[in-house]
Amino acid sequence: MYLGALELDILLGDVRSLKEKRSVIKPIVAELKRFGVSAAETGEQDRYRRTMVGVAIASSGATHVHEVLDNCERLVARRPEIQLLAVRRRIFGPED
Repeated sequence: MYLGALELDILLGDVRSLKEKRSVIKPIVAELKRFGVSAAETGEQDRYRRTMVGVAIASSGATHVHEVLDNCERLVARRPEIQLLAVRRRIFGPED
């Protein structure tokens, strides 16, 4: 079994409140979940222009984990209303 995780550090555009922030992040998290991953806002929850989104997946193959995480990263990176500041990726396999 292989486990993969992404931590996405995101700067939001013209957002002036936590309510506006949630209206931007909620559809992104929902779209990520369509890839068959677990996704949630995991950090910077009290700051309205920054957020951290966590993504996790379990699979029987490392290639599949890499492909899905690549797709998730691309999905977030191409959103015009946000700026992806950093991505941290971890893959755990049977030997870990």
